[in-house]
This record gives sequence, C-alpha cells and structure tokens, in this order.
Amino acid sequence: MLSYQHIYHAGNLADVHKHAALAWSLQYMTQKPKPFSYLETHAGRGLYHLDASEARKTGEAAQGIAKVEGWFAPDHPYRKAIAAIRDRHGPDAYPGSPVIADAILRPGDRMSLAELHPQEVEALRAAIPFARVEQREGCEMLRALCPPDPRRGLCLIDPSYEVKDDYRTLPPVIARTHRVWAVSCIILWYPILEGAAHLPMLATLQEALPDGLRHEVRFPPARPGHRMTGSGLFIVNPPYGLDAELARLSGHFATLAPQA
Repeated sequence: MLSYQHIYHAGNLADVHKHAALAWSLQYMTQKPKPFSYLETHAGRGLYHLDASEARKTGEAAQGIAKVEGWFAPDHPYRKAIAAIRDRHGPDAYPGSPVIADAILRPGDRMSLAELHPQEVEALRAAIPFARVEQREGCEMLRALCPPDPRRGLCLIDPSYEVKDDYRTLPPVIARTHRVWAVSCIILWYPILEGAAHLPMLATLQEALPDGLRHEVRFPPARPGHRMTGSGLFIVNPPYGLDAELARLSGHFATLAPQA
C-alpha cells in the first residue's frame, strides 16, 4: 500500500521479533557452502534513521530496539548486522530486513526484493546496489520467480496489513509458494492487534501447512491508543534449532508483559 511508510515503526518490538528470527535463520543457512536465494515481498527502503522526525513521532523505536538491544550478545547475527550498519551510517541507523540480509548473505547468494512505493524503491536500490529490486506487488514477484535459482532459499513475507484482504489472500500464496518451491523456508510476519484479525488467517495456514511453526510474543502498546500488542511469525520449513532461539526470545518478551 503506497501510504504505508515503515520509518514510523522501524526498530519497534515487532521488528525486534521478526529481525532476530530472520537474522538467525539466514546465519544458519550460511553454514552450508551451497548458495541460496533470499526473496522478500514488502521490502521498504531497507535503511532507516531512528533520529528522523517520523521515528521520533511514534516513539516505537525508543520502546523497541533502544530498550532491548541487550537481549542479544555481540556475536548474535541480528546484533552484528545492527553494529555493521551503525559503523557505516551512524549511531542512529537501523537495518530493515533487506539490509540485515545483505549483512549476512555471501557473494554467491542472490537477493530479490519487491516494493511498490517509488521513493522506497529508489532508496532500496541505493542501500543494496547488488540486489534485484522490482517495483511490483510482492506476491506477483513470488509467482514470477518461484522456484528461484539457486533453489535453496528463504522468503520473507511481511506486509503492513493496511490492506485488510492480506489476511485472506496470503494463505493461498504461501501454500502455492511452498508447493512449487518445497525446499524453501517461508517466514510470514503478522501483527497481533486488538480484535485478533490474524486468527482466521492462521487457522487456514495451519490447516494447509500443519507442520508450520507458529510463534507469537506479546508486549505493551508503544503509546496510548496503539492497537498492536504483539507480533507473530508463521514459518514453513523452519531451520533446525530455530525453535530454541524463538523460545529464548519468548523468555525476554515475557519480561515486558504477561503472555496472553
């Protein structure tokens, strides 16, 4: 959706959840010498500055990565990606998921990114020059590219859900992607909002993909009136050991608010 700008939300607790799991998964995939493909359907601009007026306006980063960075040891791939970006772009820089992937992927790996917003596409191409960046709807990119070359790979799907149809249209897209690209890991992120709009989507996903890994964390609203009270991941073909990493994250998030 062209009105959505992630700079208002970059570095929030949902990003911490999603990006920590993504970084861990990508690092695990680099343990094998074979190259792999990384696909992302809603890439954003890739690089954010948390001292920007938009980020300060919502205060979500202040309640997010600024508060909980100590959860991650210096050698954790998420923490290492953040440190690398700060070294290059200053202490207030924050990597979105494509830039986290860029920090972890090796020269032989391939990255394909989709983003609709023209200004975000321009910034994304500047942030990651080597990546294949397409100004198109992300699910269309999946249909066109899957299965990619190399076939081994990971796909991140993390729309804004400002288009309410996303909850209905994503399950068949994920099922089809898994069917034609069975060796891939697919990570779907979703927000946990008041009203629980995600539950029918998850019921459909779990019926179609019963071996999928579901992980959710809860946290206090970033500000009065903020409707997001948690973050969820549905993961198809999770890397070995990811469940233990997610359990560690659950322990940290549990210190912020009781689990619902």
